[in-house]
Amino acid sequence: MTRVRWQAGVLLAAVLFTSGCFRHTYRVQKAPAVANVKSATLDELIKQIQGRFDAIKTMNASVDIVASTGGSKQGKVTVYTTFSGYILLRKPEDLRVLLLLPLVHTRAVDMVTDGSTFKMLIPPQNRAITGTNEVTTTPSKNPLENLRPSVFYDSLLIKGVQPGELVAITSDERVIQVDAKKKEMVSEPDYDVSLYAQKNGGVELATHRVIHIGRSTLLPYAQDIYDSEGRVATRATYEGYQKFGDIDFPTRITIERPLDELKIAMTIAKL
Repeated sequence: MTRVRWQAGVLLAAVLFTSGCFRHTYRVQKAPAVANVKSATLDELIKQIQGRFDAIKTMNASVDIVASTGGSKQGKVTVYTTFSGYILLRKPEDLRVLLLLPLVHTRAVDMVTDGSTFKMLIPPQNRAITGTNEVTTTPSKNPLENLRPSVFYDSLLIKGVQPGELVAITSDERVIQVDAKKKEMVSEPDYDVSLYAQKNGGVELATHRVIHIGRSTLLPYAQDIYDSEGRVATRATYEGYQKFGDIDFPTRITIERPLDELKIAMTIAKL
């Protein structure tokens, strides 16, 4: 009896997979592989990342910034007016983010840090926020007030391997849109460089960052920064690379803070 049931099951499966009545095929957009794919070893990628970081000592960037807050947790998204402004950076950790009000061009936000403490002035609200570069108190209900200069610094400049970190490399691929008007898509292989640290000297590893590098250019297109609980605290994406002197630098940087439901889209007009 068991053998009969088994044979009946095999026969049913054969019918389902061979009969046109039991399947449906539909078209999806093709994503051909990119024409040129470059290769690099982990050591070469680490040297390139560190080289780009070391090449920038100071920065004076004119930017346009669009911020949005909210998402599925709040059930709504609020998009703020575009602010023009400047990002001034000087290593090792000095940073100033100055955003101007539209039309009148007076200060909307002025954030300054020396790497350990920071001050954020909000003149339209006659407010000042001071503290460390980390949110150590109860976070504000307004995600913008939880922003710290380190979010901008770490997103603008991708650091190399830090002392005590372990490094691993994996490979994957992504589908990207190369022409928005024609809706053309291509498939690009990538390298994912992950940076870890040992927890208390044991076998458990804590993920610090993952740097995603496209193999058509060997330039980073995204960086995931994790918090101490292993959650993605910041995800930065990089587009529109241009040469500024001898340095390849993205002209469009999007910073997402998924835990805060905050997104900052930054366009660099001048560097």
